[in-house]
Parts: sequence; C-alpha cells; structure tokens
Amino acid sequence: MVAQAQAQAQALVETRQQEKGRQGEELACRYLEGLGLVVLSRNWTCRDGELDIVAVEGDRLVVCEVKTRSGPAWGRPDEAVDQRKLSRLRRTALRWLAAHGVGWCSVRVDLISITWPPSGEPHLEHLRGA
Repeated sequence: MVAQAQAQAQALVETRQQEKGRQGEELACRYLEGLGLVVLSRNWTCRDGELDIVAVEGDRLVVCEVKTRSGPAWGRPDEAVDQRKLSRLRRTALRWLAAHGVGWCSVRVDLISITWPPSGEPHLEHLRGA
C-alpha cells in the first residue's frame, strides 16, 4: 500500500514537471516568434535525440534547447546542457536537415533557460550560439 502511494506521488510530480516543461517550451516559442523567428518544428525526434524547437532566422536554422526549472534545487537550467549534449543537438540538427530535404544552410544551437517559480513569473534567458 505504501509503495503504491509513493508510486502515485512520483507519477504526479513527473506529470507536473512535464507540464511545466511544455509551458516553458510554449513560452520560448512565443519569445522567439516575438524576435521574428519562424518556428518550423517542435519536439522533433530521431535516433540521435530530440530537438525542442527548430526555427529559422533569415537563412539560418536555429535549434533551441529549452530547459525549465522551478527553482535552484536542481541547479540553473543552463547547467543541464554540457558539451556532450550540444554535440548531440548538432548531430540531431543535421538529421533534421536531411529528413526535411534542406540542403546546406547555417545552423546555430541556442539555449533558452527558464526559471519559473511555482508562485511567480517566469524568467527567460536566451543564450545564442551555445
């Protein structure tokens, strides 16, 4: 009985985290569109990984990794993206280009870091060319 209650509580926490992540990605899309970027794809997946947001700015493809945190307990959102993750994002971006029949174009990987406290307004930081 206790194990079942713990599993249900964990599932609720994970559901809330996933919802906060979706809200963060939606906020990031609106932010990027406000800057004039055109969002082409969201949550695109392949064998190498997932791209949270794929957008275009002029003739440049912009791949955005979005990290949302509710507070400092798990560290800053940008601390979750290391060189290994950036390399995977670059490989996945190349797969996106191939899957969509896009020839050569410039690709930039950005990080959008959102801190969104449970009872407050979100704070968004945009690191271009991570």
